[in-house]
Parts: sequence; C-alpha cells; structure tokens
Amino acid sequence: MAMTPKQLRTHIFSVIISKVEEQDETRRAEALAEFMAVTGTAGNAAESVADLIPPIMHDLYVKWITLFVDRLLETVDARNIELLCDGSADNNAALVLAYVMFLESARMERQIDADLREHGLKASGSDLGDVAANYIRAQMARVARAAKSGDDETPKGNA
Repeated sequence: MAMTPKQLRTHIFSVIISKVEEQDETRRAEALAEFMAVTGTAGNAAESVADLIPPIMHDLYVKWITLFVDRLLETVDARNIELLCDGSADNNAALVLAYVMFLESARMERQIDADLREHGLKASGSDLGDVAANYIRAQMARVARAAKSGDDETPKGNA
C-alpha cells in the first residue's frame, strides 16, 4: 500500500530528528574537538574551545529538517521516496546522509548562517550575537596562546 505524502513527511522527519536527538552533549563536544583538531582551528586546545561553543537550538533543527523534507518531496518522485521509508537501518542512514548533503548545499549554508545570526540576536535581545562571537574568538585565541606557551590559561566554568 502506498504511503501518503503526510506519512512520507512524518517518517522522514522522525528518522532525522531522532538521529539529531540521540547526540548527547559529550558526543557533541567530542565531535567539535575532533573537527578542530583535524582542521587545526584551535591549535592544541581543541577540547577547551569545543566547550565554549553552545549547542544549537532544537527549533533550528526542526526548521532545517522541514526544509529538507519539503525540498525532497518537491524534487523526487514519491514512489522513489517511499522505497527509502521502509524503516530499515540502511534506508534510514540513506535519508540522514541525504539530509547532511542538503545541509552542505550553498543555499542551506546561507540559510544556516542567517538562522544562526538571527538566533544570536534573539538570544541576546540585541546586536550582542556578534559580541558573543567575538568573545568566543577571543577565548579561542587565549586558549591557543596558553597551549603554545604551556601555561594553563584555559577558561574555567563560565569564564
């Protein structure tokens, strides 16, 4: 029996949001630290810098997943999408991979940048989003200096 567009939408959304929600804070910090270590972003203090980066609000994930599902349903024949919605681990992984690829598109990079900027403004109630970004940059520089000199200047707690 064919799935309705609503069933397809619900299935795809639930597969991706469950993957997002299964990531705990420790895994998020580890992933950030790994990324920064590989890219050399934070010098020798990737873990300290990773702890400075706040998690993204759940509402933004919901928005981006919804944009993905909308675009997928607009561009791919429903019969093909239905093949991916059988609940198998392989097809769920394929849906998540397609979502990640969607996030890496130029259009979504612009959207994500705009959403994060807006989120920073809303969270601070003013133009303090840039202040927060500057603070994080300054803390990253401080951590890098400490790592180079061997001193332990790394920020503690709510530094």
